[in-house]
Amino acid sequence: MHLGVLAASLFSFQTLPTTAPNPSDAIWLWIAMGVGVLALIAAFVLAKIVLSADTGTAEMQAISNAIREGAEAFLARQYKTIGAIAVVLAIVVFLGYYMSPRTQDVALKTVVAFLVGAICSGLAGFTGMYVSIRANIRTASAARSSLNGALQAALRGGAVTGLVVVALSLLGVGALFFFFGGLQHPQQVPYQLVGFGFGASLVALFAQLGGGIYTKAADVGADLVGKVEAGIPEDDPRNPAVIADLVGDNVGDCAGRGADIFESTAAENVGAMILGAALYPVFGIKGILFPLIVHAINLISSIIGVAVVKTNDTEDPMSALNRGFYVTSALALCGFAFAVYHMLNGVNVQPGWLLGCGIIGMVTAFLFVWITQYYTESKYRPVQSIAEASLTGPATNIISGIAVGMETPAMPVIVISAALLLSYYFGVRGLGDVAGISNYAKGIYGTAIATMGMLSCAAYILAMDTFGPITDNAGGIIEMSNQPDSVRDKTDKLDSAGNTTKALTKGYAIGSASLAAFLLFSAYLEEIKTIVTAKVAAAGAAGYMPPGWSFTNINLAEIPVFVGALLGAMLTYLFSSLAIKAVGRTAQMVVKDVRDQFRENPGIMLGTSKPDYKRCVSIVTGAALKEMVLPGCLAVGLPVAVGLIFRHFSASYGSGSEGLNGLPNMMVPSINGVPVNLAGASAVAGLLMVGTISGILLAMLMNNGGGAWDNAKKWIETGQYGGKKSDAHKAAVVGDTVGDPFKDTAGPSLHVLIKLLATITLVLAPLFL
Repeated sequence: MHLGVLAASLFSFQTLPTTAPNPSDAIWLWIAMGVGVLALIAAFVLAKIVLSADTGTAEMQAISNAIREGAEAFLARQYKTIGAIAVVLAIVVFLGYYMSPRTQDVALKTVVAFLVGAICSGLAGFTGMYVSIRANIRTASAARSSLNGALQAALRGGAVTGLVVVALSLLGVGALFFFFGGLQHPQQVPYQLVGFGFGASLVALFAQLGGGIYTKAADVGADLVGKVEAGIPEDDPRNPAVIADLVGDNVGDCAGRGADIFESTAAENVGAMILGAALYPVFGIKGILFPLIVHAINLISSIIGVAVVKTNDTEDPMSALNRGFYVTSALALCGFAFAVYHMLNGVNVQPGWLLGCGIIGMVTAFLFVWITQYYTESKYRPVQSIAEASLTGPATNIISGIAVGMETPAMPVIVISAALLLSYYFGVRGLGDVAGISNYAKGIYGTAIATMGMLSCAAYILAMDTFGPITDNAGGIIEMSNQPDSVRDKTDKLDSAGNTTKALTKGYAIGSASLAAFLLFSAYLEEIKTIVTAKVAAAGAAGYMPPGWSFTNINLAEIPVFVGALLGAMLTYLFSSLAIKAVGRTAQMVVKDVRDQFRENPGIMLGTSKPDYKRCVSIVTGAALKEMVLPGCLAVGLPVAVGLIFRHFSASYGSGSEGLNGLPNMMVPSINGVPVNLAGASAVAGLLMVGTISGILLAMLMNNGGGAWDNAKKWIETGQYGGKKSDAHKAAVVGDTVGDPFKDTAGPSLHVLIKLLATITLVLAPLFL
């Protein structure tokens, strides 16, 4: 909310003139908006192609219709809940802004941006899920004739989500920039767009959390009673929870992940535009519009990448998907280079170094995809070690799975660290000859370009993610409609690849958030500095500001900072605990309902009567929406509580803020000889810094560990170690059940939490002083 002041404090151009916008440069906005519209048209064409395909037998259609009805019912109820929360929050934001003279003039624009962000995020999730719950049966039907047809149907269905998410993010930000007068006042308007990111964050938090609770509660409940107790196969039509399980794949991995990636692209668009506004004397309006052009390139590259994917009946589907990713990456690199040399070519700028920042981001994305595949694909050591451990029972399976999960953050952390260091250095070199800007600011801009580079393939990555639930549903439809084993073998291959793509998308999302985390933390520190400077200046002669003072040294030796850091780390674990417990409690309700139906209607197991699928879907829907409230409130409330408590009860906890012998400390700002109370702001800084680090590591553990557990089970089901119904398979099912809430509820929700922490602390910074 206060990023305008942040930018002013980050960048100081005392020697560079500010010029009026060049009207001809507005063409870049229209190019980006035009590509966004074309991407929506391409998504519509893909959707039409997918929906025109064969829908299989009447029995397959009945199963697909039940999935569709359940998913649409859940999403309608969830969006009503989110909509009510959004309206209340919009009123609070408007009143908070309007009551402060500092932000009164942008109160209405901020609320409008907030609501537009929330609506676009919700629309992106709904549109993607609308197609995915209809692409499942088309994929299943195509699998009866060829693996390639099924692969293309699923990926094209997923591409609709990817294109719509990125296009709506681009069009939403671009349209607000235009209607808020960005072409006339390019340096001021980007700061008014921050509300767009907050609206996206709100929807992402509840969509991911609610959808994750739903999908895993249904999955765990169905597996525990169906596979373990009743001994019936996965997706057996006699299981009353099987439809709820298939519905969950869509509401968690399509609508939830779509909102998550939408939030990432929206926040990065706005953040990079704000930095571009601060660098306006260097790049002009082209620097502000650069992130929009990057996502336009993203859309074009992803459309071509999806179009080239094809396979045969013997090739691993993952190889075909990887080829599409390589094509998308190569095209994105070419487009990124064109944009850098034509848009970031100001006086004394060396664009080659800035292109290097983007390449670092792309390489980071590639490495995250590769690392995630290594830990979650069945052809590599981690998954095979878990499968082998299943030979001696569930306990050794779980021990091996947790060990693999704990191993997974190592390589990604090294990659993130290298990316931050290199992009910071490249940013300093690229802007090294520009006067009036600090090396710190140059380096931060380099990390921002790297983050844009990492997100330059987001549409294709999201297409691969949505590919997962579509193929999972297709496999369920094939099994429930009693199709031949040869068809199920094809959908099993696609389902295994889909598990990997879902896992790599989560890793990719965590990676992009990690690159941006340092920038957001720096933004909070600069915001506190700006507020303190303003308070001291308002005190006039009574105020004292030490020369060159900045709020950048957060001292862990101070009790408030150390406690805030502990609470930040604790938050990620407590949040995860609440999310996993929510899955457990909801799953217990599913287990009870399935057992009750088996007892009340013996004809279900005999195959003479059908279970009541709708009853189970209704139970999961109500429980998931109720359970998502507490973790969400915790994520919002703890940073506020820490800041306010230490602000008001900090007199005895300062370290270095008080002077000696009653004299003021000349190293800190003071008013009337009394040091400015920084304990609340410092405690929140500790919470944000350590909470972000802890959240990143824990999310990697859960995402990749859960994915490895799942594919270990699926590898055994291909015939390894005795195949289905063997003791090893039963042990692997238990391990997969443990991993389910890790990879589909707590893990991806932590990604949203990381960004939410930075957002809340930045917005509410004035409360902590």
